[in-house]
Amino acid sequence: MWRATLLTLFPEMFPGPLGISLAGRALSSGIWALDARDIRDAAIDKHRSVDDTPAGGGPGMVLRADILASAIDAVPRVPRQPRLLMSPRGRPLTQSRVADLAAGPGPLIVCGRFEGVDQRVIEARQLEEVSIGDYVLSGGEIAAMALLDACVRLLPGVMGKLSSGTDESFSDGLLEYPQYTRPQAFEGREIPDILTSGNHARIEAWRRAEAEALTQARRPDLWAARTAENDVSRSPKNTTKG
Repeated sequence: MWRATLLTLFPEMFPGPLGISLAGRALSSGIWALDARDIRDAAIDKHRSVDDTPAGGGPGMVLRADILASAIDAVPRVPRQPRLLMSPRGRPLTQSRVADLAAGPGPLIVCGRFEGVDQRVIEARQLEEVSIGDYVLSGGEIAAMALLDACVRLLPGVMGKLSSGTDESFSDGLLEYPQYTRPQAFEGREIPDILTSGNHARIEAWRRAEAEALTQARRPDLWAARTAENDVSRSPKNTTKG
């Protein structure tokens, strides 16, 4: 079973949205499991303190290395289990990384709070910092929910059709093409004729062209990466013999 373990100061936030819809049904049916643990359980004083002032001065508080390390160490080790820290300074989460995580045993996720986490525990426990965008949240819990939702939907048996997870945004380095359904006409706007033509080859070509146009217009970074990758794959191999 795919199992996610969360270390948080607010375990009551979970499962939250993960308890409904696709993720919730999969959770109830045992396709995956969620274990939300309170970091304060590792505290060593009567006040259950987990943070302290930043070394060198500055605003806010920092999660202590010793407390968080104890909380991490209390989680039974699972082979190949990634240890993640949700952090705005982490590497951006991508669909390919989501697919890798979904193919594994499930992650241990640390949800940071305050001004951050003592760098020493990040290094000592080899936490992989992951970001869901260039903005700052109050804590890592909402970011963790986003990551888990992205992973869970890819688990076998969660989505109704296997193709649902392969023909969508980022699956091929492109944004998804526009979608339409009934009614045929809506406020003077018609479904493109090609989509009702029954010509599947032309439909596929139209969808591909629309996906490429959207990606170029809205995500030039993705388009540039894709173009560079295609240029490399098309470059002639060096066949010179020494």
